[in-house]
Amino acid sequence: MSRKAGSATSGTPAIQLLEREGVPHGVHPYEHDPASDLSYGLEAAAALGVDPSVVFKTLCVEADGELTMAIVPVSGSLDLKAVARAAGAKKAHMADAALAERATGYVVGGISPLGGRKRLRAVVDASAFDHDLMYVSGGRRGLDISLAPADLVRLTGASTAPIGKDS
Repeated sequence: MSRKAGSATSGTPAIQLLEREGVPHGVHPYEHDPASDLSYGLEAAAALGVDPSVVFKTLCVEADGELTMAIVPVSGSLDLKAVARAAGAKKAHMADAALAERATGYVVGGISPLGGRKRLRAVVDASAFDHDLMYVSGGRRGLDISLAPADLVRLTGASTAPIGKDS
């Protein structure tokens, strides 16, 4: 795994944060197909040739009114009750896409848990630690970054909990 300073993709806030913090990471661009029937995350896994269990999607939820990032494998789905518990909230529901985009500065399908406009509470699914590396959005559609789960948790200030469920 290497840092790719000076590459054409180094301009995203997520990658700039990783470079500034000296965090080892990989930069993985791929050709995003807007006509694909796959979800953004499953499209990334297929394009990169990696198991979907190591590719994580960043979903924005409102937990008792507080915008929270839930980071779960693309091979499953988010358990809203579990993320509410992990966030210390009574209820959680998916946030409005426009609200998520305004708060993070990223577009849906390219929301990275790193380098967002606002620092949001984050919860990472505990399964991330089953892997040495995980992949998350690099801040735009067609760009993923790989890094150690512990580095993601540290940089986001995330808690970890079993918030994902099999689809």
